[in-house]
Amino acid sequence: MLLAEAAASTSTYTGFDIYVLIFTLIIAIGVIKQLVSPKRNLFALAWGTIAFLVFAFMDVIMIKGW
Repeated sequence: MLLAEAAASTSTYTGFDIYVLIFTLIIAIGVIKQLVSPKRNLFALAWGTIAFLVFAFMDVIMIKGW
């Protein structure tokens, strides 16, 4: 019975998940670089922050499915 339940639960992990995590890390690095820069590009900072929030939310949902 326990083995049947383990076989029934399927993981949604795919190879693309690693790329999503890497893209999130790259976006976070870009946002941090814009924050510490003395000459800030506010448009790039806002765009990067929104992209980071979307990707971070997507990462949380993706990891919950593993």
